[in-house]
Amino acid sequence: MATVISAHYDFASTICYVTHRCLGRWQADLDELGVALEWRPLDLVRITGWARGVEVEGVRRENALRVAQEFDVEVHMPARWLDSRSAHAIALSLAGTPKEEAWRERVWSAVFEEGRDIGETAEIERLAADIGLRLDVDAGHLAALDRATIAAGEAGLTGVPALDLGGWFLPGLQDRQTMRLVIERYLRRIAARAAT
Repeated sequence: MATVISAHYDFASTICYVTHRCLGRWQADLDELGVALEWRPLDLVRITGWARGVEVEGVRRENALRVAQEFDVEVHMPARWLDSRSAHAIALSLAGTPKEEAWRERVWSAVFEEGRDIGETAEIERLAADIGLRLDVDAGHLAALDRATIAAGEAGLTGVPALDLGGWFLPGLQDRQTMRLVIERYLRRIAARAAT
């Protein structure tokens, strides 16, 4: 049975997109370690206080593009911080279903490869239609996103991307070897606890 590790993300984050692409490339390592990722969307605006629609410029933009280049991920970075709440609410509503992964992939591609704005309702509707999804975003899904974001913040999460390693968050994106070593250490800790 696989050990499930939560991978927290925000569709508006360039570094989250790069992490998504890298973890996909490193799937063989995760399989070998017996790890399954459970992708968990969070509203980074609620955690950091950044404003929706703000221009992403200066050091913030340079850092995101540097990370993409270091990990050899081509990216079309939006000029401003997109409103990702509706996309996240849909992701939450699809959790555990066959469409969950298809939705994540469609949104990531739309934002960072096609330059589309997921803050626009019509765009969300088009993306849903692309994967044969009946769109159903309601206040309950948005409230669930808020609850998940608040809970993660209270647990100590200060940003995304982040892997939840038993209440300790591995922030950002590390190189493949470092990610593997940290996950191996976490798995050894779990095994040691189970043995006592």
